Parts: sequence; structure tokens; C-alpha cells
Amino acid sequence: MAKTIRIGTRDSELALWQANTVQKKLADLGYKTELVPVKSTGDIVLDKPLYELGITGIFTKTLDIAMLKGDIDIAVHSMKDVPTALPKGIVEAAVLERANAQDILVHKGLDFLDSKGIIATGSLRRQAQWLHRYPTHSVVDLRGNVNTRMQKLTDNDWNGAIFAAAGLERIKLKPENYIDLDWMIPAPAQGAMLVVAKEDDRYCRAALAHLDHKTSNICVRIEREFLRELEGGCTAPIGALAQIVKNTIHFKGALFSLDGRHKIEISEEIAIDNVKSLGKKYAQKVLDSGGRELMREIKAEMN
Repeated sequence: MAKTIRIGTRDSELALWQANTVQKKLADLGYKTELVPVKSTGDIVLDKPLYELGITGIFTKTLDIAMLKGDIDIAVHSMKDVPTALPKGIVEAAVLERANAQDILVHKGLDFLDSKGIIATGSLRRQAQWLHRYPTHSVVDLRGNVNTRMQKLTDNDWNGAIFAAAGLERIKLKPENYIDLDWMIPAPAQGAMLVVAKEDDRYCRAALAHLDHKTSNICVRIEREFLRELEGGCTAPIGALAQIVKNTIHFKGALFSLDGRHKIEISEEIAIDNVKSLGKKYAQKVLDSGGRELMREIKAEMN
């Protein structure tokens, strides 16, 4: 019997855009849906860096609880915000076709790049990579949804702020004064949207299977496996990007120290037939190349 699929989402403009995209795709397939916006802790508490809040799942936990309580049937997330281990009873049901995975710098002029500057970001990964490239700069914490962060950049004397290109492009907020950070390795699954459902909800899982984009799913799975193997339950500056060109997977991943001084990077190409446990294998290479010691240092600094 057909039911109305209740779509849980954060209530920011970007999150609602993503949820509306899923809603339209399901409607085009003949499914009845309704949106259920929910405010997450990550959206409410804006005066602390994410890692101090226990970053894992800060934007997804509220929706997980709503789903397990039966208030919503599915939830739409920016996949890079989703912990690599989902709560018991919740599963990944669809990865939509990935958008632009790149980071960009929104700036007020680029004269500062070769001297001293102040860059804003709430991401340890972006902070570490920026300081690795520009060690004379300083980085300040920037929190809030995309609109809030853009306004904070305007209101403060910072030289620039780092954003995910996909988020700004989706809600048409990408300004003219930006540059692509093509040297910065993105967050695992950046630019991808994930829809989760309850493991025992066959109706919703069957509906969402129609939305899954196979190539995007393969790539983000490798990246998240790389992240899970490296992290070991600790938040760290980790970047990963897998891309499929013809029948070859091109992978780039890196682990940085918090201050950006140390970097352990891996760059590999492999036939798509060998995808099994690929992210885990690449993470082990990083760990064997000094990554274990670096992760110990990161954990010590953050405790």
C-alpha cells in the first residue's frame, strides 16, 4: 500500500534545497512525499568550533533520532557531514549524482596571499591545508549555515573564507569574487547528497534505489572507507577524492597535522575491477608512512 514518505531535513536554505531536490525526484516517480524540517545542534550552537562539540554526527544526530522515533521516514544530508558509522537500524539508501567536489575561496581581493592574511573556516581539513600552503596566514573559526557564514565574511575584517563550491552553486550564492582551490583535497564525499532510511523500511528503500547514482556511490564509498580507516573515531584533517575516468579509478588522499606543517599524501590509479576495500588499503598505506604517529599527535592535541 502506498504511503506518504516524510522527508527529514535541516532547515537551512541549502538543506531545504537538497530535500526539495529529492522530493521532486520521488514525485516524478509517482511517490507521495512531505518535508519535515528539523533544527540540528550544529545549527543552534554557533559559538564553539565543531570539534569541541564532538563533531561526529553533529548535523545528522537530530534527524537520526527523529527517524528512529518514527517522526520521519527518510533524511537527506550533505554526505560529508554524515559519520562513517550510521546508527543501528539506519542505512544508506541512495547517493545522488555528485556535484562539484571542489573547495573555493571567497575573498575581498588577493593582495594578501603573498604576505599575511586571515582566512575563516570551521573545518580542520581546510585549516590544515591552507596553513600548509600559506604558513604566514592565520585561520579563524567560522560557523553557521552557508548564508550566515557569507554574512560573517562581509561583517568581519577577514581576507576570505573557504566554502564548498557545491553548496554555493546549489542555492545560487556563489559570488564573482572567488577562486577555485584546485590544490585543496576535498572532504570525503564532498559535493554528494546522501539519503538514509530505516533498515527495515522496504518501501522507502525501494523508492530511493531509483535515485542512486552508481558512479558517485562507488567514489564516495572509497573516500569514506579511507576516512573511517584513518580516523579511528578521532576527528582529523583528512581529505580524499576518488574519480572514475573510463575504467580507471583516480584517487588522491591526505592526512595533515592540525597546524598544516606535516602532510602524508597518497595518489594512485587502479582499474575499477579492484574496488573492493580500496579505501582501506590506501588508508593503510598512509598509516604505514607515518600516519599512525601523526594520528597519535592529533589525538593528543585535541584532548
